[in-house]
Amino acid sequence: MDFMTTSQAAIEWDVSRRRVSRLCADGRIKGATQIGNRWLVPIDTLKPDDQRGKVTNETVVTPKTEENNTDWISFINSTLTLPKESKYTAVDLFAGCGGLSLGFEAAGIKTIGYEMVGDCCDTYMQNLKTKCHKEMIDESTEYPSTKILIGGPPCQPFSRFGKQLGQADSRNGFPAFISAVRRYNPEIWVFENVKGLPESMPDYFESVLSELKSLGYEVESHVVKMVKYGVPQTRERMVVVGHHGGFVFPKGDSRKVTAGEALGNLAYEIPKDAMFLTKSQDEYIARYEAASKCVNPRDLHLDKPARTLTCRNLAGATSDMHRIRLSDGRRRRITVREAARLQSFPDWYEFSGTMESQFTQIGNAVPPLFAYQLANSIIDYMDKRRDK
Repeated sequence: MDFMTTSQAAIEWDVSRRRVSRLCADGRIKGATQIGNRWLVPIDTLKPDDQRGKVTNETVVTPKTEENNTDWISFINSTLTLPKESKYTAVDLFAGCGGLSLGFEAAGIKTIGYEMVGDCCDTYMQNLKTKCHKEMIDESTEYPSTKILIGGPPCQPFSRFGKQLGQADSRNGFPAFISAVRRYNPEIWVFENVKGLPESMPDYFESVLSELKSLGYEVESHVVKMVKYGVPQTRERMVVVGHHGGFVFPKGDSRKVTAGEALGNLAYEIPKDAMFLTKSQDEYIARYEAASKCVNPRDLHLDKPARTLTCRNLAGATSDMHRIRLSDGRRRRITVREAARLQSFPDWYEFSGTMESQFTQIGNAVPPLFAYQLANSIIDYMDKRRDK
């Protein structure tokens, strides 16, 4: 089933977006699906009669039952698409392969990317059909004037899997991000990083926030559980937003999407290039899980959200690599497409470079489905400021 957003339905039916949301909440649009605090409407739905408050048996919200769970794949593929027109433009620093930008583009915010890794730039441009400047980003890098600044300063300096050199690491992107905010004075800015940043580098994190606040912004930080935003993994990230008052962070939803819902039939298939675990790998993993007193094997459990995807457990043949146990007992590593699904990339999104590069891009990406909901909140914020 294909869906349209409430904004698209509002234009089609010549009503307000709020009216469409109300119709969905009242159960008057058959097949309407709620993701977070946003409603999606089946694309072939006709405008309901304006009989406010009336609910009929033919126009009830489709319940979120097991029968309807397969709609998640269709929902991702139809929602995360590129619109013909964009309402605003954002500059995306440290853009990676475009996960954050994809969500913003799908919501109606055109993006311009800046990224130093060639494969990431190629992936970004071939999918988003917009420019991604391949260059090293520093405090003097020039950008187009923008009202919306987004980005993901490299997290390796602060990740618990790295050396945790923090601000002393040459890859630290915060000085460049702060410099861009200072020089271009956007109406709103957002950056994403590892959730442990405030604990691992508390003094430095506070200094970053203080400097951004000194530039005239209200600054709020959120530890985001991506599973609450329809992303089928237990990923948690730090998201920090700077604005001038009135921004409402997206609320998310209590329903969890499982790995099985996201992968569908892919989980039961054996691709031509399947990478099966060897006997020695199986034995090593067994020893690792025994030593770490692992109660549940770290195979992919299709009835639950996946573990957090990282560069390490996707690109490397490690003890905690993401793998699927088949019905015959064999285990295989997940494919690039399966990893992309678990990160909420639509199936039309293709990745450039070697397999290792593609896994790395996916592991580093912001889940586009979360980015889409964040972008819609930013559009609401920008619209309110424009209407004042």
